[in-house]
Amino acid sequence: MAGLRRILADPFTVPFMARALLEVILLGILGGVLGVHLLLRRQAFLTEALQHTVFPGVAIAFVAGQSLLAGALVAAVISVILLRVLTRDGRVDTDSALALLIATFFAVGVVVVSRSDSFQSSLTALLFGRVLAVDARQVAETAVLALVGVGVLVALHKELVLRSFDPAASAALGYPVGRMDLVLDLVVALAVVAAVRAVGTVLLVAFLVTPAAAARLCCRRIPPMMALAAALTAVCGWLGLAVSYEASVHHGLRLASGALVVLAITAGFLAVAVVVGVRNHLARPTTVRT
Repeated sequence: MAGLRRILADPFTVPFMARALLEVILLGILGGVLGVHLLLRRQAFLTEALQHTVFPGVAIAFVAGQSLLAGALVAAVISVILLRVLTRDGRVDTDSALALLIATFFAVGVVVVSRSDSFQSSLTALLFGRVLAVDARQVAETAVLALVGVGVLVALHKELVLRSFDPAASAALGYPVGRMDLVLDLVVALAVVAAVRAVGTVLLVAFLVTPAAAARLCCRRIPPMMALAAALTAVCGWLGLAVSYEASVHHGLRLASGALVVLAITAGFLAVAVVVGVRNHLARPTTVRT
């Protein structure tokens, strides 16, 4: 028990580890609620796109010595607006517009960062984040963004769910479908902005898609699905950070904390999939042949 406590509990008595865990939990709450909506809408690729299109904003802010949060937020809003403009008349489909935005924005970000003397380390930090380096101010900013994002999704929960399952009925009832789509895109942008400094622009998709996919295997109702997704992220984030600390401090192995958290979330998904698969197999009625 003492060894298990040393691995799982003692690391979080260190302030920077406690801040990292709190950051992961906040991202998990936002990701759990938002990720379920994205899966219901079959828009997981939207997260992948926006997490890359914020890159130039982050890169410009980094090189200029300004707030990464502000840079990411500006780039995210511009991305969402351009996406809606490009797909407004239907001649350009959403996937094509997202691919165009990813390629263009990401290339701009790389060009900006390449002007920095510390190009390699700067690019790595922006792509993969530094969850152990988040300070109290960044945690507070993440909390505000998560509160705003979850608040918007809760306020529009019924309308967004109806839009996901029956877009025609949603439009027939007079709901502003286009505005709701824009709102959801902006919440995705907020999630990207909240997570970019901790987990970077590459690993974020795991926080939004993987826990929601695991929860969907277990739950039929949407609120429990969201709660389970958030809980899974929190537990796996705790385990990933603990393993990272144990390997680094007690075994001399330098392991990327953010990447370990993502691997832990993936392992959680696989465990849930196996348990649900076994349960469903055992629940099937046995056919007796005579």
